[in-house]
Amino acid sequence: MSAETEVTNTDNAVSAGDGASEVVAVETDKSDEALKDIESTVAEPDTADAEELEDDDEDSEDYLVEEGEIAGDYLEQLLDVLDFDGDIDLDVEGDRAVVSIDGGSDLAKLVGRKGEVLDALQELTRLAVQQSTGERSKLMLDVAGWRANRRSELSTLGIEAARRVLEGGEREELTPMTPFERKIVHDAVAKIDGVDSESTGVEPSRRVVVVKTP
Repeated sequence: MSAETEVTNTDNAVSAGDGASEVVAVETDKSDEALKDIESTVAEPDTADAEELEDDDEDSEDYLVEEGEIAGDYLEQLLDVLDFDGDIDLDVEGDRAVVSIDGGSDLAKLVGRKGEVLDALQELTRLAVQQSTGERSKLMLDVAGWRANRRSELSTLGIEAARRVLEGGEREELTPMTPFERKIVHDAVAKIDGVDSESTGVEPSRRVVVVKTP
């Protein structure tokens, strides 16, 4: 092989090598661009999802505020008909609207024995909201702080029962309660390790039973 042929072959090899490098460089650039596209594609839905969730939360809260306003109007008319005095306060707690009536001297009559009148009034208010919105309402109504005080009492009852069961090992049945009251007790018992609670019986005699965890 002549020197000229060797040089030519070498040049060809170098050219081929440069060409391969260019191909690799182009492919690398394409890969980098593809990765960037993938990263941007992955990132965008996360941002969009977060914004969508935030919008959903705002819409949900706005709807609950609307529920509270409808309930407030209904209750104001009811208080006028009954000639009762009372201040109506609207709030949102979690996934439900909360309406409270405070300040009147006759409000105890709207609570009744063990909150029976209050429960009936709450259901009527929910129906009034449903008639206006077309949606079933989970609105919570309180009068003269009765539910707030009852919640505190039942939480204490549940914790004390749980501690007695934890120390003595014997199951304990509590007195019959409404679904609202039983939930408060269940939540209180759940805060104590080593015990559990369940509901037994049929309404209106359904009650909470506290047992030691196996």
